[in-house]
Amino acid sequence: MNWLLVVAGAAVGAPLRYLLDRAVQGRLDGPDGPDSLFPWGTFVVNATACLVLGSLAGATLAGAASSRLQLLLGTGLCGALSTYSTFSYETLRLAERGRGFLAAANVVMSVLVGLGAVHLGSQVARQLLG
Repeated sequence: MNWLLVVAGAAVGAPLRYLLDRAVQGRLDGPDGPDSLFPWGTFVVNATACLVLGSLAGATLAGAASSRLQLLLGTGLCGALSTYSTFSYETLRLAERGRGFLAAANVVMSVLVGLGAVHLGSQVARQLLG
């Protein structure tokens, strides 16, 4: 039964990742096409997944999230929503194209915003539920 919860969460997370990424990146692509600017779509998707996972962690600490909800939302939804491989590839692509500053900024901002989003989500959930 547990694996079905993970599959169900992933079935929502993967298309949500694609749609959110395309919506964000589609609004921000420059005149040279999708490779001309910072990978905001992946950045927003990963930050969103961190916020959701942090909220789930806070809800768990407050005793309001079951292990099944953790499997559905944490492992399934957030696992499929976030994307370390795309983040890594886009960072490498920026560096290979001579955009070293943007590559470094992507790494630093992704880590800092991700950690901040997890912390924020956890704190908010604990305050609301605990």
